Amino acid sequence: MTNTTQDNVDKKRKYNKRRRKIVFFRLVFVLIILSLVGTAILFAGYSLYNAGTRVYGEFVEMYQGYTDRKTARMGAADPKFDGYTNILILGVDDSERQEADTILVLSFSNETGNSRIIGIPRDTWIASRNYSGKIGTFYGQGGASLLVREVSKLLSISIHQYIVIDMATFAELIDILGGLDIYVEENMDYEDEAAGLSIHIAQGYQHLSGEDVQKYLRYRGEKLGDVGRVQRQQKFIKALYAKVLQLDTLPKLPAIADIFRNRMETSAEIFDSAHLANVLRKMSSDPPTTLMLPGSENVDGAWVPNVAEIAARMSQLFPVQDLVKESAEGDADSEPFGEP
Repeated sequence: MTNTTQDNVDKKRKYNKRRRKIVFFRLVFVLIILSLVGTAILFAGYSLYNAGTRVYGEFVEMYQGYTDRKTARMGAADPKFDGYTNILILGVDDSERQEADTILVLSFSNETGNSRIIGIPRDTWIASRNYSGKIGTFYGQGGASLLVREVSKLLSISIHQYIVIDMATFAELIDILGGLDIYVEENMDYEDEAAGLSIHIAQGYQHLSGEDVQKYLRYRGEKLGDVGRVQRQQKFIKALYAKVLQLDTLPKLPAIADIFRNRMETSAEIFDSAHLANVLRKMSSDPPTTLMLPGSENVDGAWVPNVAEIAARMSQLFPVQDLVKESAEGDADSEPFGEP
């Protein structure tokens, strides 16, 4: 009996001893695993920190490059226009001449989302040290950057971005939106075999396809000529503005974005795009204020700007700016309003 009890005690001691060893080794194993995991986490954190530092450095370098390019594009931007986003929109023809048929400045208030549209006749006469002629022809001579500089001097405002769209892409964009409903103010009948242009649109309310809208905007009637063309451009922009704000436009945004990304020439980069998206998000539902460049037509058919009236209207459109003084000072190397 005594031996049996002693044997049981010895077995229990051995079992407890083995159990303590197993627990000890398990503890050591867990500590080793935790150490390895901790080391891995520290290494990953250090690597992530280094990667983050490297990415941040690349981002800073990329942004600095962007600001340098932006400064080179725009020159010295007037801080008086920091509260606005002014975009020059150029509609260019498909001929070898590459002239700007449509010249519009679309301006947004960054605070309120209110918009304004300034229409500039393509036959507006500009005379400066390096360039003289009708402004629509300047695109073929110096591209969008030349138009940006000349329009900025013409209106005495900062132009922040530009967008260039050709007629075929423009028509496709309108078709994606489902066309536009516009009141056609007169029967439009015009044939130009040399330009491959055939326009036949009846007076009255019409649902126009992209091709029809293009013809509506290019039509130049005998009564108003280029003035009528600018007025139709402004009417079109108002109709397009209202169309874009409709709910059924939302499913079409990816296709529209694809056109903007791949089919248009624009100065906007990723940083500009983020800003523009924020501005468009705050777009007011109120229709845009429209203005045609003040001036008059001379005997040669050129549109001669009215300097004093332009300064007055710019002060109205941009009320916090003292544009009259800036317009009076003018540009040292340019006389942009000389007659042909």
